Amino acid sequence: MQALVYTDTQTLIYKEEKNPKLINGESIIKVSASGICGSDMHAYHGMDNRRIPPLILGHEISGVIDQGKEVGKKVVLNPLITCGNCDYCKSGKEHLCTKRIILGMNRPIERQGGFAEYVSIPDKNIYELPKNLSIKEAPIAEPCAVALHAVELGQKENINSIKDIKVLIIGAGAIGLLCGLILSKVKDCKNIMIVEPNDKRMIETLKYLDAEGVKPDSKSIISDNFDLVLDTVGLEKTRLQAIKSVKPGGGIVHIGLTQPSGTFDFRKATLQEITFIGTYCYTNKDFEETLKILNNKVLGNLNWIEYRELKQGPSAFKDIHNGSCSAPKIILTINN
Repeated sequence: MQALVYTDTQTLIYKEEKNPKLINGESIIKVSASGICGSDMHAYHGMDNRRIPPLILGHEISGVIDQGKEVGKKVVLNPLITCGNCDYCKSGKEHLCTKRIILGMNRPIERQGGFAEYVSIPDKNIYELPKNLSIKEAPIAEPCAVALHAVELGQKENINSIKDIKVLIIGAGAIGLLCGLILSKVKDCKNIMIVEPNDKRMIETLKYLDAEGVKPDSKSIISDNFDLVLDTVGLEKTRLQAIKSVKPGGGIVHIGLTQPSGTFDFRKATLQEITFIGTYCYTNKDFEETLKILNNKVLGNLNWIEYRELKQGPSAFKDIHNGSCSAPKIILTINN
């Protein structure tokens, strides 16, 4: 099969690889589309010790069952492979399973990802493609589930109705945009500000999101002003902006993983009872709810997604890296 292989820092090669073998309890999926995630970019930059080259990245995947049960069925994949037996799995918190494996990683166990013509995955991780969602769009379900889970966590920690609170979203990539769309179109939140340094991306994002868009140094970002801050970037400077902006008793939901360490204003967090929540994944229930949201077109059209062929993957990663891509999400199409 043809695959896009991560071979070294900032190096991807489109090349021939061995097809996955069918094993008991799994199916082989003929991949139709696979999205480029921020975590794929972390690997590309050599910043993720769970993704060591050579490796086929990609975990936002849709396709058609090629071998296994229900051959020919159009599907979308939940890439979080969990044990199903631990207390977390049994209590509906599968995303916290200590044996969790994700497609497109090789730590703790290697699972090749979806930037390839074929991928293998357990049958329990396969969901039927919703009838109102195209197979090309369907990889957006995975980051949408991440965003839904993050918003739900922020909502639980807020004492006020989410309709009435002030929300600051840091980062206008796919997760930031999806958080905003879920807040405005699912939760009916009216007061959203989104921070983004890339002018092209900001312009594109505001075509689809009813929010005030500002630069990181904008005077509109008032200290102690926001009930909820969603940091979808995860840099030291964005965490500092988050803690500065959040009001006493407010909450920060930290989704980004760009820079795992650095300084933070723990004094304010302590004295003003700021809630800080880290989140990375989602539950099976979140994933299922996301498919319903997308099937019902609640978030509006998905024209903010840019599509490129798999063989164009190296240039897509470079464009995201250098900031020349305005689209919040690039999905690589395969076998189409």
